[in-house]
Amino acid sequence: MTRTGLQLISDGGVVYAEALWDHVTMDDQELGFKAGDVIEVVDATNKEWWWGRILDSEGWFPASFVRLRVNQDEPMEEYLAKLELEDEEDGAAMGKLLGPGLPCKEQMRANVINEIMSTERDYIKHLKDICEGYIKQCRKRTDMFAEEQLHTIFGNIEEIYRFQKKFLKGLEKKFYKEQPHLSEIGSCFLDHQTDFQIYSEYCNNHPNACLQLAKLMKVNKYVFFFEACRLLQKMIDISLDGFLLTPVQKICKYPLQLAELLKYTNPQHRDYKDVEAALNAMKNVARLINERKRRLENIDKIAHWQSSIEDWEGEDVLSRSSDLIFSGEMTKISQPQAKSQQRMFFLFDHQMIYCKKDLLRRDILYYKGRMDMDHMEVADLEDGKDRDFNVSVRNALKLRPMVPGGEEVLLCTKKPEQKQRWLRAFADERAQVQNDRETGFTITDAQRKQAMLNACKSHSTGKPKAVTRSYYDFLLRQKHPSLPAALPQQQVFLLAEPKRKASNFWHNIGRLTPFKK
Repeated sequence: MTRTGLQLISDGGVVYAEALWDHVTMDDQELGFKAGDVIEVVDATNKEWWWGRILDSEGWFPASFVRLRVNQDEPMEEYLAKLELEDEEDGAAMGKLLGPGLPCKEQMRANVINEIMSTERDYIKHLKDICEGYIKQCRKRTDMFAEEQLHTIFGNIEEIYRFQKKFLKGLEKKFYKEQPHLSEIGSCFLDHQTDFQIYSEYCNNHPNACLQLAKLMKVNKYVFFFEACRLLQKMIDISLDGFLLTPVQKICKYPLQLAELLKYTNPQHRDYKDVEAALNAMKNVARLINERKRRLENIDKIAHWQSSIEDWEGEDVLSRSSDLIFSGEMTKISQPQAKSQQRMFFLFDHQMIYCKKDLLRRDILYYKGRMDMDHMEVADLEDGKDRDFNVSVRNALKLRPMVPGGEEVLLCTKKPEQKQRWLRAFADERAQVQNDRETGFTITDAQRKQAMLNACKSHSTGKPKAVTRSYYDFLLRQKHPSLPAALPQQQVFLLAEPKRKASNFWHNIGRLTPFKK
């Protein structure tokens, strides 16, 4: 907490904090809340757990889950609404001053701008300390660290540091120190919105970094080494794992800061449209990071699924695909002689795999083939006789090859609504492929190989892969006699957005194959 915030509390003032993440708890001594809730901070003497109040509820909550409000005289919504109403009536409201020479809303905007600039400079200092205080020293100790190990721990944080220095320079050019409320910083976010996507790699790697660091911290020489690095760099009293969490928190904080800036920016302000667009852009960046994280988590599931299929032929699914779009049972009709077969189909990005169920054990699947969706077009057929196959069909669609020599296939579902669901799935697959191409999403060879290796190890033992502990477990703090015993898991990627509806795709696979989730 800032010195000003502590002074306000000690002086009997009211200090508010805004929740960055949900805090779900069943402990009656802890205060539960959702992202976006406003909490009155009553006691902040402990740096990790604060005592707070929401309406009639009080309790401990983790300080890292909130940020102090920039404008501590809020809530002021009613006061601002009153000013705007008076402005409509007689045009005099904006003459009422909250600060020296500035109307209320403009002073609020100045406060938010100043906070954005201040936190950005602090963030650059953190990144510099990590790169120069830790990474530089680690590279000198080749007897303790391999380069691959350092890449696992620190990810692409050096790339982030270079980008953020460039980004801060852009902000400084748009920042008016004497009149912060006139600053026009929205365009800076728009100019760099694609550059922020480098955070995706860092966020995806962060769980591995935490696990690697946790292993090293069990050895005293590494504990002493990292502490010596911190002291040599004259860094604040935060452990390395705390510093490594800051980029994850930072990319989550931008939409919250921009939302607050937009709230205090008049629609007539020259920066309004850019701030509005910047808010949407940074929300999209966060969604992209979430989606990439989900896709990377899925590749292990896909590898395990493939290892459960009998008589597999050809290249691995992961060689071209990274997501299951839809799955289900259909009748496949193919040439010659319009041969009809009941098959299970699994539609991934770029390809569709089809399998045969075991006659006795229906949970066992045998590989029967695949279709290249990049060279197929899907046609919706009317019920009746198909001239090409000379058969009568219902609830059918046709896959036509777009290259010479390809096989044309009829697919029939049992019900019309199932056919419509498949048609949507085929459209979704093409849209996802196009989106991946535009955003540059790829799975690395190393990630594919590791996923297949994990699947092979698990399959050979005949046991489901052991579930690794949450990568935030190692952040557990020392017990305090009057405080909660552990930090809850941070939902660092939610950003107060509506939760994603649970997908039933993997449920379908789990129900139809011996694939273990």
